[in-house]
Amino acid sequence: PEVVNGRTHKATVVDLSPWVEYEFRVVASNSVGIGEPSRPSALLKTKAAVPVVAPTNISGGGGSRSELVITWEPVPEELQNGEGFGYIIMFRPLGSTTWTKAVVTSAEANKYVYRNESITPLSPFEVKVGVYNNEGEGTLSSISIIYSGEDEPQIAPAGASALSVSAAEVEVSWQPIAWNRHTGRVLGYEVRQL
Repeated sequence: PEVVNGRTHKATVVDLSPWVEYEFRVVASNSVGIGEPSRPSALLKTKAAVPVVAPTNISGGGGSRSELVITWEPVPEELQNGEGFGYIIMFRPLGSTTWTKAVVTSAEANKYVYRNESITPLSPFEVKVGVYNNEGEGTLSSISIIYSGEDEPQIAPAGASALSVSAAEVEVSWQPIAWNRHTGRVLGYEVRQL
């Protein structure tokens, strides 16, 4: 901290964080050295301010058909800058000009799920997550691209064939389903005996 002239009996402390409790001590110094510190002052909380730190690690995806799942890293309490902290979720289909806005009122929240039957599977959305508190709306994150939930595969694997390997085993093979926007990611296959 800056040294204050010996004839001065008060100082302004700057660059403190909003809505944080502080206590202060004063020490006297001269050419010989520094003396003992004073007793701590009473705790003093700085005034609230609009939050300036946006959530990080904006991602999501997955979920069920007709869902857009958005996740983020919650903002720590010391950076919330006041009471009434929450999140502002903004999203739009890629290429659209109109944003949809939602509010999540829990400071601990890290997820928002938007459900709408008109969402087609694996649709890309532009997403931003911002913050607010009782003082006003704060910073928004940069835009992330997140895909809506997938649907179950709409086509069956082709070319299924079976080859007898032994008296108790049969080897079944098929052509895999190629990834496309409508089939999504195939995570596995199920072989059924008829």
